[in-house]
Parts: sequence; C-alpha cells; structure tokens
Amino acid sequence: MYTLDDIDLQILRTLQKNSKLTTKELADAVHLTATPVFERQKRLERLGYITKYVAVLNPEKLNQGLLVFCKVKLKQINHEIADAFTRRIHRIPEVIECYNTSGQYDYLLKVRASDMKQYQEFVLNKLGEIEQLSSLESTFVMSEVKNHYGINI
Repeated sequence: MYTLDDIDLQILRTLQKNSKLTTKELADAVHLTATPVFERQKRLERLGYITKYVAVLNPEKLNQGLLVFCKVKLKQINHEIADAFTRRIHRIPEVIECYNTSGQYDYLLKVRASDMKQYQEFVLNKLGEIEQLSSLESTFVMSEVKNHYGINI
C-alpha cells in the first residue's frame, strides 16, 4: 500500500484549488522541480487518489439555478430493485448526485432544474415513471451558504 507523504498531500491540496495548473506551476507551488511532480501526479492518478479533473460551472449562467434535494423512498428494496433504480437515475440528466442513505428514505438525489415548472416535469415524467417509487420529499435550496468541491486533507 502506498503511503502519502507531505509533498503528495501538498500536490492534492493544490490541485483541488486549481486543477488547471501546468506541471511547472504545480512544481513551483510545492517547491520541487517539474519531473518529480509530474511523476508523483501520475502515480496519484494511477493509484486512484485523483479520479478526474473537472471544470466547476455556474448553474445560474446556464439556466439551472433551481437546486433541489429530493428524498426518495422505494416500496421495497433488494439488490435487483436497487440496481434497476440506480441504472435509471444514471440516465436522468437533472440528477447530478445520488446517494443511497439509511433512515426514513432510501436515496437522496441532488437535482438541478431551470425553474419550478421544469422540476415538476422531472417529478411527474421521470421519477413518476419508476414503479417501485413509494414516496418522495423535495427540499428547495433558497441559497448556498457553503459549497466546497474538495475534501479536507
């Protein structure tokens, strides 16, 4: 098993803040030369510490300003039903995140829509078509107080 050292952690922290840095810029930030930083970054990717690089988009500018957390309860749950539900959720573009949860609900969906009308259409025409759906509860986000895309390392 690979153990992360302080330099690896610095690389990960720096990339979480700005994944667009060139190898040279990243090397400068962690006080090394480009070659060992390049090798370390590739190793961190290969070992699965870095899974992908993404651009964070502004949902308001893209007419996706309504953010909803939708709690879903299924009529019953087993491996087959759970697999079918998650396959279906993967095909619904409005669902940007999905978590299998414990407690009163089986799944927590994070949904983006342009407005309440589009969200209503999503509920009626996409979630409403799922036979095993027992109930859902929607929580509408009034404002984002904190949104951090990284993890604390």
